[in-house]
Amino acid sequence: MTSLAIEVAKVLVVLIGVLNLAAILTWMERKQSAVMQDRIGANRASILGFRAFGLFQVLADSIKMFVKEDFIPPLGNRFLHTLAPFLSAFFALIGFAAIPFGNTIRLFGRDISLQVVDLNVGVLYIFAAMSLGIYGVVLAGWSSNNNYAFLGGMRGSSQMFSYEITIGATILGVLMIFESMSLQTIVQAQGALLWGVIPKWGVVLQPVGCLLFLVAGVAETKRVPFDLPEGESEIIGYFVEYSSMKFGLFMLTDFVETVLISALITTLFFGGWQVPYLMDDGFHFPGGFEISLSGILVSVLQVTSYCVKVFFFCWFLLLVRWTLPRFRYDQLMRLGWKMVFPLSILNLLVTSLVILLMH
Repeated sequence: MTSLAIEVAKVLVVLIGVLNLAAILTWMERKQSAVMQDRIGANRASILGFRAFGLFQVLADSIKMFVKEDFIPPLGNRFLHTLAPFLSAFFALIGFAAIPFGNTIRLFGRDISLQVVDLNVGVLYIFAAMSLGIYGVVLAGWSSNNNYAFLGGMRGSSQMFSYEITIGATILGVLMIFESMSLQTIVQAQGALLWGVIPKWGVVLQPVGCLLFLVAGVAETKRVPFDLPEGESEIIGYFVEYSSMKFGLFMLTDFVETVLISALITTLFFGGWQVPYLMDDGFHFPGGFEISLSGILVSVLQVTSYCVKVFFFCWFLLLVRWTLPRFRYDQLMRLGWKMVFPLSILNLLVTSLVILLMH
């Protein structure tokens, strides 16, 4: 295979995987909330009488959104109203380009990195893409020519601005420890062992940073308890004037961002594709016990480990969404500026002091 074909294949694998997982999350959210509330959940959609635990509801929702009328407010800006959902989805998806889902696998006579592109500023690239995604929210609120939509857009922009600062300060601690902005390098560094026993994962070295990143990451997804830009019981949100698949894109973007935050938590704090004690030639357990494995099997285990971790955090974020009540807006801002942000700065100072003393 040519280099171009390999790159295209990696892009397709990542896109198909992310979009399908986001679609499945729409079903998981319904069924998980149903289990938590002692309900059955979505189970009516069927093919030839076969319901598959409600999985066909995803397909039914997609068909419904594609065939519904696409309404644009007469006094709204038609071009920006149409552009906004595509901007949100686009910037959420391109962030996955720099996230490694495996190490390196040898196929077709060449070593293939299981990552779309290994940027030496991968962390900066991802958060730049996440920051640009707010343009979709703001433009959706403004172009609809609706006061409630505009209020939702303003809430979204101020919320993301507030919590992105916390994310940046939190990530600095991880970067100082692993001395790289390349996500692949950060994951590879987490394969080392502390005292020969404990995996050198980010959550071990930065437990407070991991918790703060999780809180700020949930706020970035604009989902409960941080769903003030939508606020169904208050303002309906920045997409109040959207219908058809444009609304579907906004809904899908929420789940894509959930997957993105889960992937970042996995990559930065939980070893990414690393499996404890698994090296390039197999398992090396403390005490000298070893299990030899082929290179292909090692790569399969690594990719499986990454997928399982991401899926677990997706499930956890859905659990949070159906467990906690929504904050008031003043509570959300107070949490961001007076609690989470100062703690992230304190965590950064302590990390800097520890690194200085150790050197």
